[in-house]
Amino acid sequence: MTYVVTEACINCKYTDCVEVCPVDCFYEGENMLIINPSECIDCGVCEPECPAEAILPDTEDGMERWADLAEKYADDWPNITEQTDPMPGADDVISEGDKFSKYFSEKPGEGT
Repeated sequence: MTYVVTEACINCKYTDCVEVCPVDCFYEGENMLIINPSECIDCGVCEPECPAEAILPDTEDGMERWADLAEKYADDWPNITEQTDPMPGADDVISEGDKFSKYFSEKPGEGT
């Protein structure tokens, strides 16, 4: 089992989870984070830290899509190890649906 970041992170990018990760396995895209599945130690400390409730175990139904996404971008997006400010307007879109088709970007973030 590993943890995955889901659609709820898109256009929010709260980084509370990054701050508590003991193995620095978060990677930053332009408008969301991912967890590198080969680095995650399945400790679960990140899950309750996410204000958007975007982090879930990959054993839940429908998580294959997010695990595949993480696998795809883990080598291309920079590692993020420090908490940063969320995206502007994050609180306004935190519960918006269908964010992947509306907003997802393949571009890398800045990392820290």
